Amino acid sequence: MKAKATVRLKFSTERQAETILESLKPEVENPTTERSHTTLQKEGEYLVLMVEAKDTIALRATLNAYLRWIDSIVNVLQVVKAL
Repeated sequence: MKAKATVRLKFSTERQAETILESLKPEVENPTTERSHTTLQKEGEYLVLMVEAKDTIALRATLNAYLRWIDSIVNVLQVVKAL
């Protein structure tokens, strides 16, 4: 692996971080490409996203995908909470 990135995201509650972690677990365990490897772990109210990729293009694509998924999950949780 040639490119690495670590993103540490803070959420409002530990439960929200756990929900996001569980939602993304299938994607982490069965990646769609072999160009990158992703690890996602929870540290209290934080999620730590670690990506290693063969090149910067794969790194950027993987980071963008995970950050969009996380944003979508947060939006869904906000809508559900408002009901």
